[in-house]
Amino acid sequence: MAEPDPPSALRLLDADAVARALPYARLVVALRTGFRADIAAPVRHHHRIARGSEADGDFLLMPAWQPGEATGVKLVTISPGNDRKGLASIQGLYVLFDGVTGTPQAVLDAASLTVRRTACASALAASFLARKNASHLVMIGAGALAPHLVRAHATVRPIKTVSIWNRTPAKAEALAKTLSASGLKAEAVSDLDPAIARADIVSSATMSPDPLIKGETVPEGCHLDLVGAYRPTMREADNAAIERAEVYVDTREGALAEAGDLIQPIRDGVLAEDGIRADLFDLCRGRHPGRRDAKAITLFKSVGSALEDLIAARLALQPRPEQP
Repeated sequence: MAEPDPPSALRLLDADAVARALPYARLVVALRTGFRADIAAPVRHHHRIARGSEADGDFLLMPAWQPGEATGVKLVTISPGNDRKGLASIQGLYVLFDGVTGTPQAVLDAASLTVRRTACASALAASFLARKNASHLVMIGAGALAPHLVRAHATVRPIKTVSIWNRTPAKAEALAKTLSASGLKAEAVSDLDPAIARADIVSSATMSPDPLIKGETVPEGCHLDLVGAYRPTMREADNAAIERAEVYVDTREGALAEAGDLIQPIRDGVLAEDGIRADLFDLCRGRHPGRRDAKAITLFKSVGSALEDLIAARLALQPRPEQP
């Protein structure tokens, strides 16, 4: 048996190590507990970075701390167009410090951490908001986050069929093939509206500046999971969808500062700030029950929180129970 690392050893976890340490179901449970805890997570520092002839990128700094326990910060770059270079759009590092001494404890791959905590936050929300028998998931987008969203949702709801739409059909087909190989029944679709009309859950993770989800196509009882549109100028769902839905967010402060899917409808008079039903703190702490009507359309808007990163980073350093 290997000797444990001394307390002062700085641990380095690459993307594969982070993935192995954070199974979806385990992370969903940790996030549920974390949203009940006393963790400070200021709104992230968001800086636009000019890149010459390339589209502007983003540099994000996301600090969080749990008094007496841990302090951490995620340093992330978002570079649109990286897929053409064979690279993920999201790159970065997470640095974890001891909460009392400030001693650096670990450096983790932030891209792997981010896709998993983001997907599991959506799954956590769906555990409160999606119908318990939800079995058909429509995935809009086929980027790095998409397979994680599908698999995370499948840990909290009995997903049997996955329909994938992407602006580039070949990417949707490739993702469908990957998911099918792992045991999910997945197919690429060329027409988005009819797929949404049959969906129990619609998860969207794109950088679209214009709405992709039309309110008129969303069926009763559907749950919308909006993960992209992280700038005020971006949209994934139109005003009609917002108007028909019960709206929930991961954090009110973050969503109202950054989410185009909410900022624009508020500007247009379609949604009032106090029209947001609850955030993940309310849901996890029992202040709001989540879905109460099987016919309701629920909408969860995620912009990401440094709280989620801190929970995931700390979990990644904990011994993982042996899998059967």
